[in-house]
Amino acid sequence: MSKILLIFSAALATSAALGVAACRSGSGAAAAQAMPFARVAAAQRGDINHVLTLAGQFQPYQVVDVHPKVSGYMKQINVDIGDIVHQGETLAVLEVPELKAQVQQTAFELKQSQEEITRAQHEINSAEALHAALHAESERLKQAAATRPGLIAQQELDDAQAKDLSSQAQVDAAKASMAAAQQSAEAARADNERVQALENYTNVVAPIAGVVVWRYADTGALIQGGTTSNDASLPIVRLSQSSLLRLRIPVPEDDVQFVHVGDVLNVRVDAIGRSFAGKIVRFTRNVNFETRTMETEVDVENRNLSITPGMYANTMLQLAAARNVVTIPVEALVLNAHNQPTVYALGEGNHVHIRPVTVGIEGTKLADITSGLSPGDRVLVGGQEKYQDGEEVSPLAVSTPASETVQETGGMIDLKADADGGGR
Repeated sequence: MSKILLIFSAALATSAALGVAACRSGSGAAAAQAMPFARVAAAQRGDINHVLTLAGQFQPYQVVDVHPKVSGYMKQINVDIGDIVHQGETLAVLEVPELKAQVQQTAFELKQSQEEITRAQHEINSAEALHAALHAESERLKQAAATRPGLIAQQELDDAQAKDLSSQAQVDAAKASMAAAQQSAEAARADNERVQALENYTNVVAPIAGVVVWRYADTGALIQGGTTSNDASLPIVRLSQSSLLRLRIPVPEDDVQFVHVGDVLNVRVDAIGRSFAGKIVRFTRNVNFETRTMETEVDVENRNLSITPGMYANTMLQLAAARNVVTIPVEALVLNAHNQPTVYALGEGNHVHIRPVTVGIEGTKLADITSGLSPGDRVLVGGQEKYQDGEEVSPLAVSTPASETVQETGGMIDLKADADGGGR
């Protein structure tokens, strides 16, 4: 009987021990199951670049419509489309027969006026010589009369003085004639130079070095002189300065704040397979009302004329950059009640701590943290509203890149603006 009781007691003890162990095991599993999992990323050192990719269009640095100063018939034209010309090179020669007659007439008038000056000079010389003789005679009579009073009759003295004064007047008149002849000669010279200049305009020369992009006249055509800016007459040729080009890039309104003179951008001309770096040299400082873009220009050397005006280029402009900074995923940022950025960071024992941070450049995937975190700090990524400050979590590490290049595309080429002001 006692043996049975002993066995029963041992069985009860074993059952109780198993029950206790089972209870302890169940409570541990429940505790592990109650601890929430959280996706966690580590803060890293990296770079964030914000670049803008745009399509640009090449334009000539200058476009000039070459008009003749005078009207006439086209005697010869020396260039055609595609020809490369140098500044001062004769493009065409006009024939204006009436100008030749005018040149001859003004040359004759100039020669005649110069001969008039010579004649007037002779008259001055003659008048001055006569005046000198009469003046000397009058002075001798005065001295003789003063030395021996009554020796010279008063009538004779008066006649000598009158002749002296008359000769002086003749000298003055001759000098006045000389001045008039000189003025007439200057007028004749100016008229001759004017007509000569008009005749010189019959040789139409290139005002700039460039390429003939269009020809409007042929030999024998009557060409009207372009005398005013409102004249609707056709030019002889159109010249394009293509050795230096303007690359026009329409920068979107949101990115205007990042554009500065001297900024470097990468340029790729797919049509000729050429890539190079360019610098922004000017921009309009005005946003187009229709396209909401600002025209920005890069000067491009094109001495070998490999780039043809009108070609397109793909450009990449760095708007902002952060080098060797602390980066975290954008999903780790949470705005608090004061609209300030915070992160849910994990401390010792995997407890959540809400930290305020300062954000620099923000990309699409990464954000630059300028203060509040150090490399290696762990932060929760996504679903932060499910966790409380101080709560213990079970971290689930996720892999994130340390650096990011954000490429923004936008803008459109303002063809209307190019047509209105392309020539400058």
